[in-house]
This record gives sequence, structure tokens and C-alpha cells, in this order.
Amino acid sequence: MIRENQRVDASRTPDLVPSPSPPVARSSRARRLAAPAITLVGAVAAFAYVGAVDPNEPGHYPVCPLFRLTGILCPGCGGLRSAHAFAHGDLFAAIGANALAVVGYFVFAGFAVLWLVRAYRGRPAPRPALKSLYWWGLGAVALLFAIVRNLSFGSALAP
Repeated sequence: MIRENQRVDASRTPDLVPSPSPPVARSSRARRLAAPAITLVGAVAAFAYVGAVDPNEPGHYPVCPLFRLTGILCPGCGGLRSAHAFAHGDLFAAIGANALAVVGYFVFAGFAVLWLVRAYRGRPAPRPALKSLYWWGLGAVALLFAIVRNLSFGSALAP
């Protein structure tokens, strides 16, 4: 047993000498890019599927339950038709089907590019840390969009 006032000879007690720490393992670039790349591949696959299977033809996708039960268009109604038109490069038809969804496509694309760039540079993923006031504002915009598209003067926003 070693007492406090005794000197320890490092050559005699190698287990008491701290071993050099291993080099800090930095994650590889491929590992950092995996999550944003998989997310983008999933989004592209979803758009490819919706682009290939036309939502304008009945029987491929379910009808919006709110619309089926009440006849009221929710903020997401027309989103699949919008994605179909967007996948075919018809931006005007996509906006006509659901303008809010088109804004969402561009916001998602911007976020995905930012995420890829940050992952490539080894920085942490961006976090959409919005204040609660902004979340309430986004909810108010979606609600206002839903109300206006169901009124006669907002019929241009209806799919």
C-alpha cells in the first residue's frame, strides 16, 4: 500500500501511471453527413412517389377526413396535388393546389441545405429553436390560410 508521503516509482508500478489518452476521435465526414443525406433521400423518394402516382386520380390516396366529414378545407388539403405538380416542375399548379405547402417545401429545402453545409463543416445541426411567439404566429398563419381558402373571396387558394 502506498502512503501519502511515499514517492511512487513509475517504473515499478505501471498500473498507477496514467496512460496517455487516446487521440480524440473526430467523427468522419461520411458519418456526419449520414443524417441529413438520409433525410434528403427520404424527401426525394416521397416526392418521386407522389410524382409517379397521381393524387388527382381517385383511389390512390385517402381523402382528407375533415373535408370528407364537413366539406371544410384544412391547411393541408391539396398538399399531395401540390407535391405532384411541384415534382413535375409546375410551380403555378403547385401554388394553386396549396400555396402554404409550397412555402413549406422551400423552407424545408433551405433547412436541408443548411444542415448539409453545417454537417460537412463539422458543425452541429441547426435547431429550429423559435420563440413561442413565432410558433403561435405560424399557427395563426395556418389558421388564417384555412379560413380564407374556405370563404368565397379566397377561392383562389382552394385546390
